[in-house]
Amino acid sequence: MALDGVFVHFLTEELKKDLKEARVSQIHQPNRDEIILSVRTMSGNKKLLISARANSPRINFTVNVPENPAAPPMLCMLLRKKLCGARISDVRQPDLERIVLIDFDAVNELGDSVKLTLAVEIMGKYSNVIFIDENGIIIDALKRVDPTMTTQRLVLPGMKYELPPSQNKLSMLTNEPQKIVEAIVNSEPPEKLNKSILRVVQGVSPIICRELEYLITSGRDLYTDEINSQYKKRLDYYITKLTNAVRSVEGVPYCISEPKGKPKDISFMGITQYGFAMNVTRAEIFSELLDNFYMERDRADRMKVKAQDILKLLTTASERISRKINTQRAELKQCADRETLRIYGDILQANLYRIEKSSPYVDLENFYEDGMPVVRIKLDPTKSASQNAQKYYKDYRKAKTAEQILTEQIMLAEQELQYIDNVFDSLSRAESERELAEIRSELIQTGYLKAPKGKGKSKEQKPLPPLRFEVSDGFEVLVGRNNRQNDTLTLKTANNNDIWFHTKNIPGSHTILVTSGREPTEEAILQAAKIAAYHSKAKDGSQVPVDYTRIKNVSKPQGAKPGMVVFVKNRTVYVTPELPEDSKSGV
Repeated sequence: MALDGVFVHFLTEELKKDLKEARVSQIHQPNRDEIILSVRTMSGNKKLLISARANSPRINFTVNVPENPAAPPMLCMLLRKKLCGARISDVRQPDLERIVLIDFDAVNELGDSVKLTLAVEIMGKYSNVIFIDENGIIIDALKRVDPTMTTQRLVLPGMKYELPPSQNKLSMLTNEPQKIVEAIVNSEPPEKLNKSILRVVQGVSPIICRELEYLITSGRDLYTDEINSQYKKRLDYYITKLTNAVRSVEGVPYCISEPKGKPKDISFMGITQYGFAMNVTRAEIFSELLDNFYMERDRADRMKVKAQDILKLLTTASERISRKINTQRAELKQCADRETLRIYGDILQANLYRIEKSSPYVDLENFYEDGMPVVRIKLDPTKSASQNAQKYYKDYRKAKTAEQILTEQIMLAEQELQYIDNVFDSLSRAESERELAEIRSELIQTGYLKAPKGKGKSKEQKPLPPLRFEVSDGFEVLVGRNNRQNDTLTLKTANNNDIWFHTKNIPGSHTILVTSGREPTEEAILQAAKIAAYHSKAKDGSQVPVDYTRIKNVSKPQGAKPGMVVFVKNRTVYVTPELPEDSKSGV
């Protein structure tokens, strides 16, 4: 990820313009790794997100505010006490380190003015937010680091705050381009040019180093001992150009994304090394780029953390049922030879007079096959010939009954496994606490989760409405958020002539094209199918099969689990999942 020191440099200068002289009005801590400052700036109220999440550390203004917990954590209470009403006096960055220092002019309990600082360290899994007093003493931190974790740099209340150890690289803010070029060229031992740039230059990430090498060599690999005068001139040109951009704060935010639109990386300069394999788009401001880039991934990560207990439950149940099905199938396979047991019983019954007492086996003609081949039938020496025959008949009836029971049990277990897959799919698309709560309620109702203990029943929230989309020709499309909502949508909300959609043999949401008495157009049906595919486990696939039929052809078997229905008279269309560009979604 290219949230490197130079990117932070441009970001810091951008934030400084809005944050300087701003006042803190509210502070929230939605989870253990994030803090949100609500600030009043000259351009209006804004929310500053400070994240120390290992896979998405950053600081930026956000419009995608996470949900807050019912009770604020202790650090949040401390920050509210110390910083609410404080004025931001400065936003700064030490050299080109991935650190942003936010200085506050605040008032303590005695009414005296004090200077407090939040140090935002953007360093992958070592990211942190550290609260510091005017003497440089740590008040507290988002992540405390004690001697059991490391002996190099402790982060504990009462200790002096120190910057992370320097990597001894050359900063473009304090070193001339020629000095940087010489250090790159004279690399010992010789190494690839992009590796040498990464080792020498402070604040640049691997993608930037590869891009510089790509621009200098036109795409070929180059080692430092191969740099001739021509390559050195080009290296000097691009290092000088980058240095000037850093010093004059002229970076431009870019997003690198896959052809399907999934964001892959970010940069402060245009990226050409991927050719047509990636899309590179320019953003308006650095803060907005970060907010949009991390929005979807962070949302999924947050929900995953909050849904850990459900995920564990469903995984355990899925594994248990899969093992049960495999065992039952093995037992069913053994029942396949039951006809042999009946035949042996018939042969013994027809030849009772020929069977010697106490024999361990007998060789008799199999009159069920052409040529009447001789078969050897195992006997129980302690039983009479008639008793042995009856034993084979009994084993045959037992195997026949077992086959019927096992076949039914396997079918029920497969239906249960399908239901769990559907809950998994609903969980993967849950975007809010309310959606998680509805999934929990469904699992309690179906017996997978125990109801929380308490003296009284907690008041249930009003169910969320289905997702709504407007497609071509003015038709409306409704999408269920979970299995219980799927049932309500299909069996109660929709009219008989509305069109029902669902991915074929793939977990997904029930999707309804509301016809309102009109005949749906082919374009509306196609767009509804794409929406159904998008809200399924096959969201990232292509040519996804989607079944559709009239609501009157859909029914729910008695005793079936939530979301499970059967349908007839359906047609199938193959689509690439997407939300049509001209659709409007809402709730």
